[in-house]
Amino acid sequence: MPESPFIFGVDLDGVCADYTAALRPIAAEWLGVPVESLAPDPGYDFPEWNLGTLVDVHRFAVTQRRLFETMAPIPGAAPALRRLSEAGVHIRIVTKRLIIPNFHETAVAQTIRWLDHHGIPYKDLCFLSLKQHLGCHIYIDDSPDNVLRLREAGMETIVFRSSQNRAVGGLVAESWHEVENLVMAAKQRWDGLV
Repeated sequence: MPESPFIFGVDLDGVCADYTAALRPIAAEWLGVPVESLAPDPGYDFPEWNLGTLVDVHRFAVTQRRLFETMAPIPGAAPALRRLSEAGVHIRIVTKRLIIPNFHETAVAQTIRWLDHHGIPYKDLCFLSLKQHLGCHIYIDDSPDNVLRLREAGMETIVFRSSQNRAVGGLVAESWHEVENLVMAAKQRWDGLV
């Protein structure tokens, strides 16, 4: 067995937490429209919702509606991550949640409360946009931009399938059951068991 751990870089929004479903009613409130008028499966950056400045809606959602603390988890994410952790996978949460200035404390506190509330294990919690510099053995992300950057840097990356990344190919998972199997297979290869 290698002495260093096998590290799994895990994105949160759209992978572990259902960002789109949680943002939809808040966006409807912001726009003053019925929630049904906003497509439940929008494209990347929500062009169908006509939000104007996404940054303003996002800031409102986090600071006034506790978005990062109240999102529902993606089905199967928490139990799969617990099983992976028990199998010796080092979980490194990697999120871009600090992209908007002047509300970092709120974003970090809500993130930690959400992870703890849902029993999601992690050894590291990283808030950054350049995920390819973290040295994880495998990553999972739903953002087409992040997946492209990670893959261009030679990082094995699972795309967690959503309406926002249908055009992205390669290693893809439709569910956390599939994610768990892909990560365990990668860990076994790394351990030299396959």
